Amino acid sequence: MSFKAVYLHKDESAGFTATLAALEDSALDDNSLAEGDVIVRIRHSTLNYKDGLAIANRAPVVRKWPMVAGIDGAGEVMESADPRWRTGDLVFINGWGLGETRWGCLAEKARLPGAWLQRVPDTFSMVDCMSIGTAGYTAMLCCMALEEQGVRPADGEILVTGATGGVGTFAISLLSSMGYTVVASTGKTGERTFLEALGASSLIDRAALSAPGKPLQKERWAGVIDSVGSHTLANACAQTQYGGAVAACGLAQGMDLAMTVAPFILRAVCLVGVNSVMCPMERREQAWARLASQVDRRKLTQIARTMPIDSVIDQAHQFAAGGFKGRIVVTM
Repeated sequence: MSFKAVYLHKDESAGFTATLAALEDSALDDNSLAEGDVIVRIRHSTLNYKDGLAIANRAPVVRKWPMVAGIDGAGEVMESADPRWRTGDLVFINGWGLGETRWGCLAEKARLPGAWLQRVPDTFSMVDCMSIGTAGYTAMLCCMALEEQGVRPADGEILVTGATGGVGTFAISLLSSMGYTVVASTGKTGERTFLEALGASSLIDRAALSAPGKPLQKERWAGVIDSVGSHTLANACAQTQYGGAVAACGLAQGMDLAMTVAPFILRAVCLVGVNSVMCPMERREQAWARLASQVDRRKLTQIARTMPIDSVIDQAHQFAAGGFKGRIVVTM
């Protein structure tokens, strides 16, 4: 038996290739990158920014070759040697190095460690889980980080950078449902109606944050969720109010951070790093429990759209170049 997979290969002679390949089932047993004690029939995956970069060969996302792309997956358990899971169980997975150091879920089948799987919540379908995916789950981790640093709705505006991206759209939706006043930073100012429908109270052009700025600037933000990095993150910190917090989870502009310690030692600003890939299971379960109770289903349909796996490779190039908004669910 064979199964479809978005298969990435790189060597000195042929260079880089990304194909929709037919892999034999035996590859799940033979390949050290597909280790695990549960085989899942993947029904839905996603096309994330990181997947787009990997498939388009735009950044060194993949660290072992060959690789099956896909950092998210949801499906049915086919076989399990893990007592926690039985045939027919509906499960999903986010991160854990999938699509980077281990075969991912842009495929019809995946062999995965049972310890990394989560059960699809009763209130969600598999499509819902993938509509949220790593991006929505990361956004919730960022919201939780701001809460834990004492940032409350009454404290003032919350800045969300990269506002039309997966993390950004979910951050806006979640924060607004929690009662926060959200300001969206984006280069796609034509998406005002879309962002306001998600809950943004106002927009600023990303150009106002993307160039080098002063170490300390006028205080504005009670909190920030940043998926951009570089000068944008530096300026966001410089504009954060005394005692405010900044949750950093991405590097769309760059992984550099040219700034001083001034916001931290003069305004007591807290910079919190948020990593969703290797986040402990207890923390993941807390985030997904919050998502299950707080996600606005009407907004979910605005944020996410679907495409077949056959379209993923072509669309990944546009996605990596910033040509999409919201979330993309991939159907098998």
